[in-house]
Amino acid sequence: MTVIEKARRAKQASKILANLTPEERAKGLMYMADELEAGQSQILAANQEDLDAAENAGITGAMLKRLALSEAKIGQMAQALRQIGLLQDTVGKTVQLITRPNGLTIKKVKVPFGVIGIIYESRPNVTADAAGLCIKSGNAVILRGGKEALRTNTAIAQSLRIGLNKAGITPECIQFVDNPSRLEAHTMMNLRGLIDLLIPRGGPGLIKATLENASVPVIETGVGNCHSYVDAAADLDMAYSIAVNAKLSNPAVCNAMETLLVHHSIAHKFLPKLAHDLPDQGWSLGDAPEAWT
Repeated sequence: MTVIEKARRAKQASKILANLTPEERAKGLMYMADELEAGQSQILAANQEDLDAAENAGITGAMLKRLALSEAKIGQMAQALRQIGLLQDTVGKTVQLITRPNGLTIKKVKVPFGVIGIIYESRPNVTADAAGLCIKSGNAVILRGGKEALRTNTAIAQSLRIGLNKAGITPECIQFVDNPSRLEAHTMMNLRGLIDLLIPRGGPGLIKATLENASVPVIETGVGNCHSYVDAAADLDMAYSIAVNAKLSNPAVCNAMETLLVHHSIAHKFLPKLAHDLPDQGWSLGDAPEAWT
């Protein structure tokens, strides 16, 4: 099936999804999580094939690590879907109400975009995360992952679609592009009227190509070098937990923290504990001698 046909199906499905109740969407997410765990063996087998192919192609290091899944990671992906399902549902919520002098009432209401296209690279967990966030917000989604994770992403998407179907929601809400060619990506970038919003997640080359070629609206994402800032008024225990999680939960991904900025007035309190604990986990702080005085 071509990406154009997938987009047409997603567009039709988006009209159904937008009219579901919050409870129905939450149920869909719970079933998606269940099926992700139920399909674990097939997903891991597909992932091993992708890993073998990647190693044969000379891929090493961080990229290979981003590609790899495990039982624990699949469990985390499923748990993330359940947590998304428990979030407050804001579809249809009135966020602003204005009454004009002439009596005209104007409301600002949160509504779904319709169909969101997401182009991403070698992290299979994005397939589940992105699909979950889109379903929660009442949007159908078209997923186009990197070629390195094609088998894994296909297996994940299949499990998610089965989950939706078991929850009584059309599985056409989730479309996966199984042809990872640049031509298909370029086609997605120009499906005005079928794709309402496009989000590229990946390196600077992908984001640059999307911005230069897309005729559909695009949300530009960052390419890494993420910063965290600890203010003088911060809860230091909370800031410590956030900083450790931002760096250590998955150091290989593009949104892992690379730079930690700390207000000078609390640096002498905050940084020593971080410097003491990080080596136990294989990390250390860079040199910033002025921060210790």
